[in-house]
Amino acid sequence: MTPGLYLTHKPVGATSFTTVRAFQEEAQATRPGRRTALCHGGTLDPFAEGLLLMLVGPATHLFEHLHAAPKVYEARVEWGTEMDTGDLHGRPVHQGDATALTPERLEESLRPFLGWTDQVPPATSAKKLGGEPAYRKAHRGEAVDLPPSRVYLHAARWLSHDLPRASVLELTCRGGYYVRALARDLGRALGCGAHLSTLKRTAIGPWKDPGPGPRIELHGRDLLPWTPSRALTDQDVGALRQGQSIPTAPLQPPDWRLPPGYPEPTGPVRGFHQGKLTFLLTPRDGALAPETELRGGV
Repeated sequence: MTPGLYLTHKPVGATSFTTVRAFQEEAQATRPGRRTALCHGGTLDPFAEGLLLMLVGPATHLFEHLHAAPKVYEARVEWGTEMDTGDLHGRPVHQGDATALTPERLEESLRPFLGWTDQVPPATSAKKLGGEPAYRKAHRGEAVDLPPSRVYLHAARWLSHDLPRASVLELTCRGGYYVRALARDLGRALGCGAHLSTLKRTAIGPWKDPGPGPRIELHGRDLLPWTPSRALTDQDVGALRQGQSIPTAPLQPPDWRLPPGYPEPTGPVRGFHQGKLTFLLTPRDGALAPETELRGGV
């Protein structure tokens, strides 16, 4: 298993860690007795499916920089019942009348949630509370009171309606956004209650869900393509390894453009040496300082 970023499809029912464990087993089989660093690039709930990123080897250093990338989801919202988990596997906590819902009313209901807002994560989220994931406390029956998080919803549109029963929503958001919480809050705003019955992550940045079957392996310029880059000479690499800064120029623009109006991430500059991503660089005082070296390159 070579270092890099892998696009994989997580099926319904599996946990994100199931994919991590499968990668661990493969890595151990190909490199017996040697540890391979790996992690996933953002959890998907067991009831959800779709694109899951796997980071292997030095690519694990890219993890924190994936948060700002736009993520696209398709969700089926069931009207009339709010669940304590926000999804179909929860316990009903409120039921209401959805017969008055219309496509026009639902379109209007999305507007207050666009842009930057404060969102209370679901009690069964992976958010830490007292150093422990909230879902563990919730599953033990303990009270969970999570503070709101600042989140960003870039776009949302209804793909179809089967009123008053359900509607299908497509949305683009930043990392950290809970689609289950959006369904909950839409149901409360409309007075009828709502939860998700399906959720699929179809894309992260330029990367699409490969679907069931072979995974897709990415390296080099395909990594963090929404950030600018700088070609590195042997002298640049030597200076960076000594903790020294290098000139900013010649800086190259991103290889992939964010959606119009999407918040520009304060990400690193990618440093490429011999075709491989070898450094993450930080602009500082008109120069580029070393942030992280990806040993061996990716």
